[in-house]
Amino acid sequence: MTQPATMIRIAIHESDHGKRKSLMDDILKSLQSQGITGASVLRGIAGLSAKGIIHAADMLHFDVDLPLAIEFCTDTDTVDAIIATLVPIVPAGHVMSWPVVRHGG
Repeated sequence: MTQPATMIRIAIHESDHGKRKSLMDDILKSLQSQGITGASVLRGIAGLSAKGIIHAADMLHFDVDLPLAIEFCTDTDTVDAIIATLVPIVPAGHVMSWPVVRHGG
């Protein structure tokens, strides 16, 4: 059995701040309040900042601002409502989505 769905990725950095604490925490709380389960936060080992500065994890730098990707899959009928709650709190252009197919029973 297959089911159409939408994959959503939110690209931020470790140092991005939300209303009260880290933006990552604010995003996860927002997803949780909307009934999303199974979201994953992936921490990159290197990345480019918006200013083109390379940030990389290595033994010489302990205060690196590494990229984070928050990913989750949701039903196609709820995607617009979820994205509408994310766009005001996430930097412009950092919420991406694409169609996927869920497999299994």
